This record gives sequence, C-alpha cells and structure tokens, in this order.
Amino acid sequence: MNHPGVRSVWASRHEQRGGRAIGQRRWAWVRLACGAAVLVVLVGSLGFGPFVQGLRDLSLAALAAAMVITALSILCAAWRWRLVARGLGLDVPLGAAFTACYRAAFLNSTLPGGVLGDVHRAVDRGRRTGELGRTVRSVAWERSLGQGVQVALTVVVLLAMPSPIRTPLVVAAVLAVAAGVPIVLLLRGRPVRGRGWPSRVLRAAVEDLTAILRGPRVWLGIVAASLLVALGHAAVFVVAVRASGETVPLGTALPLALVVLLAAAIPANLAGWGPREGAAAWAFGFAGLGAAQGVTVSVMYGVMALAATLPGALALVPLRRAAPEAVSRA
Repeated sequence: MNHPGVRSVWASRHEQRGGRAIGQRRWAWVRLACGAAVLVVLVGSLGFGPFVQGLRDLSLAALAAAMVITALSILCAAWRWRLVARGLGLDVPLGAAFTACYRAAFLNSTLPGGVLGDVHRAVDRGRRTGELGRTVRSVAWERSLGQGVQVALTVVVLLAMPSPIRTPLVVAAVLAVAAGVPIVLLLRGRPVRGRGWPSRVLRAAVEDLTAILRGPRVWLGIVAASLLVALGHAAVFVVAVRASGETVPLGTALPLALVVLLAAAIPANLAGWGPREGAAAWAFGFAGLGAAQGVTVSVMYGVMALAATLPGALALVPLRRAAPEAVSRA
C-alpha cells in the first residue's frame, strides 16, 4: 500500500506536468493567433490582390532557381550541424544530416510555428542514436549559432549598403549583443558562479560553446556555413523580387531580403506565413516600393520556398525500420 505522502508527491508532480503542458498548448495557440492576425490585417488593408498576384507572377525558371539554391543552402546547414554535433561528441554523417535537414525544412514550411521540423529532426536522430539529450542540444545550438550569424550579416549589410530601412538595425544590434554574451564570457574565461537555475543554464551554455567552438577551423566553418545558408535564403528572395517584375538594384533588394527573413524566423507564424508578409509590407512600403508589392514578393518567396523543400517529403517515407546507430565520441 502506498504511503499517503508518496501519493501526494506523485499527484503534485502530475499536476505540474499537466500545468506545463496546458501552458505550452496555450502559448502555441497564441503564436498561431499572432501569425493569423498579421495576415488578417494585411488582407483588410490591401485586399487579396497582392496575394493573388504573387501566385500569378511565379515562373518555372524562378521555381527551378529556388530549388537549386535551397538544396545548396540545406547542404551548408547539414555541414554546420555536423560541425556543431562533433563538438558535443556526436557523429552525424553528412548524408544523414542532409536528409534530416531537408525533411526538417519541408516540415517547417508546412507545419505551424516554423520550428517543428527541427524538433522532429532532433528527436528522430536522438532516438536513432540513443543520445536524445545531446542531439537536441546540437540542433538547438546549430539553429542558434546560425541565427546569430544571420543577425550579424544583416547588421553589416545595413551598415555597408545605403538603404532606406536602417531602422531595424537597432533591433538587430540588440539581438546580436544578447547572442554574444555567452561567447564573451567564454573568451574572457570567467567562470559562471551561482546555484540558481539561471546560473546553471548559463554555465551549461558556456560549457557547450567551449566544446563546440574549440578551434579556429571549427568556428570559422560554422560561420562560413551560416553565411552561405543566410545568403542562400536571401538569394531566393531576390529571385522572387526579380520575378515579380520589380527592377530593384541588388543594393536595395539584399537589405530588404535580410530584414524580411529575420522577421520570418519569428516562431509566431502559420507554416512561415504571417510575420514575413507583415515585415515585407512594412519594408517595401518604407523603401518606397509599396506595401502591396512587398506582400506580393513575400507570397512568391513563400511558395518558392515550399516548392524547393518538397524533396524533403521523400524522407518522410519509411523505407525500412532503422536500427539504432552507433555514436562515436569525440
């Protein structure tokens, strides 16, 4: 017979887990509602015309270019994941990483939130190898480091190229500083003290970064791969700009693309839709190109990006039951 105290502890933990699950579901619905609200506001302000025009302006040449550029970008992302995972003592073969990243890109483009594909990538790989915890951390760091480099690239481009949309530079700079705090602590070699959970989390982050960025060749590879990924996505956006018939110089189109893609990374969207279109409408309007044109280009980019990730759907077909893979420790 169980002791009443044991039952009360079990019930308390069960209630806590249930409360966290409810909170997560509510937050997920809030994120979806935010993405939907942006689209509703745009339709109410501009009508359906820019959305329909984005579909009409698509061409096979633009779709083919997007598929080639996206495949190369995903290959670079797979290389980045391999470098990050190796620092945490995991061996992710480039072929397996490429397939998983392609599948994740497809799921990110079709499921709400824009990150569920990466969650699936981490959990699937972790279960296959029996290293779920470290695999989840490797995917989280791979995405975080990539986003940090993307923010830095956006700041540099906005500073280097005369652009009418330098206002987002302030927000991007704040994000870059926030992302660089753990790296600054790491480089200064100052130990993180304290027993509270913030100190433990920061200490674990510094330890992970120490293991991942262990040499110039590694962090230079991660930076190079991240730059290629960010520029690849920006190139697809520029292709969408040109396919829309807008004769925008590259010096104007590239900053627009990078700012819109930063907004697209916000995990409050409907399979990528919402913040991206809102940012495009604002950026194009601010640049004097018209908010409607921004929505049209963003719709074209969204369709092109989705079509370019369709090969990742093939990775969802279970050809055979995979046996657990051996994990080599660095």
